[in-house]
Amino acid sequence: MPRLMLTDEQWLKLKPILLDCGIYDKPKLRLTVEGILFKLKEGCTWRAVPFYFGKWNSIFRSFSNWCLEDKLFMAFKVAAKECDLEWVFIDGSIVSAHQHATGAARKSEDGDHGIGKSVQGFSTKIHLAVDSMGNPIDFEITGGQVHDAKVACQLLDKLPYCEHTIADKGYDSKAIRDKVRSRNSYCVIPRKRNSKTGNHDIDWNLYKLRHLVENAFARLKHFRSIATRFDKLKRNFKGMLSLACLFIWIRL
Repeated sequence: MPRLMLTDEQWLKLKPILLDCGIYDKPKLRLTVEGILFKLKEGCTWRAVPFYFGKWNSIFRSFSNWCLEDKLFMAFKVAAKECDLEWVFIDGSIVSAHQHATGAARKSEDGDHGIGKSVQGFSTKIHLAVDSMGNPIDFEITGGQVHDAKVACQLLDKLPYCEHTIADKGYDSKAIRDKVRSRNSYCVIPRKRNSKTGNHDIDWNLYKLRHLVENAFARLKHFRSIATRFDKLKRNFKGMLSLACLFIWIRL
């Protein structure tokens, strides 16, 4: 019997969230979710998912349908409502795209599949926001060549109000600072070395807690399907990332 990732207590927390997001309560729903979690954790092909969880093509079809209707992302957002928004940390991290992830024939809704070429070849970038406890609250997916600052305002628009917004100096731009202030949030972003303004107004004690977003990336990359992107379609990779974030929340 393969190792299961969900305890009975965790499943009791997860099941109502999935049902509220429109996922049908089939008799083998838990095994289907466990099969997807196995794929998420091990980074194997769908055909390699053990038969104990059911037919691999049935598991994949369920996962694909849920991703098509964004149900896993909605479930993640439901779980993330319990977040602590005193501080919000944002950052980006590149993941390599496996050769099997490239070459999707169709375009996604926003024009691409979030795969680009950076110094390490084909890659995807995850732009992540975490709360005061270091738990994920939202994300954006782009190609690996996209700079963090280009997606920051788009990510901030999706976030609820927070008292402080913390990021590294890669986010040092007037547009991002104005966006943070327009949300009535205090901006904790160091200025670049060539800045004439200086960093006299930075709360360095709070900035030191920025490791929380790095820790969140470390936890997400324990899942091999996140550490390396195997999904061709952006919506499927978004579903895998949503499920990984959701798994972090239900373990609390």
